Amino acid sequence: MMTEMPRKSRYALSFTAGTLLATEAAVVAPVYLREHDWVSTRAQVKESNLIQGRVARSNTRVLGELIPRLQVLSDAELEIVAEGTSTERGHLMWAAACRRYQLIGEFAEEVLRERFLTLASTLTYEEYDSFYRAKAMWHDELDEVTALSYQKLRQVLFKMLVEAGLLTKQGLIEPVLLSSRVAECLNLCTPSDTRFFPTRVG
Repeated sequence: MMTEMPRKSRYALSFTAGTLLATEAAVVAPVYLREHDWVSTRAQVKESNLIQGRVARSNTRVLGELIPRLQVLSDAELEIVAEGTSTERGHLMWAAACRRYQLIGEFAEEVLRERFLTLASTLTYEEYDSFYRAKAMWHDELDEVTALSYQKLRQVLFKMLVEAGLLTKQGLIEPVLLSSRVAECLNLCTPSDTRFFPTRVG
């Protein structure tokens, strides 16, 4: 009797609703740290238009993407997002995207960090395309993505990398020096979430 192979969990692919969202996170994180309730946080941010979306629908869409990312961060990490440097905030929001979206996390670990560790200096669409094709062999949902959506997913991911300071606009990998407090937070995960960064630490 044949044993059925376990089904792999489907990749969530909704991250095109926003790029890194670090600026918005700096506004929303302090509200949560005061309220310690995400429903209340969402309501307050929307009511006061704290992220200053031009239209209510845009506000709702950005919050719908931002809050699930913030929810995968610890309170200590949220405190850094709220009052840390823009560099620290960018690093933690990249970690949040990697935790929230398995596809991004695997790309960061298997392609970005691996290329950095093997002394490759660049990261291009070509590497993403190869990575995506390999994952599509095991994930039917990737084959269901339209050509337009595929391009959007790729474009947004690379824009996140640039905004997080991990990649230049010319596609050069930027070695990362994590602050001690960010590294400490990332190292609380097993394995360490430093694996999502072009760094030899962790």
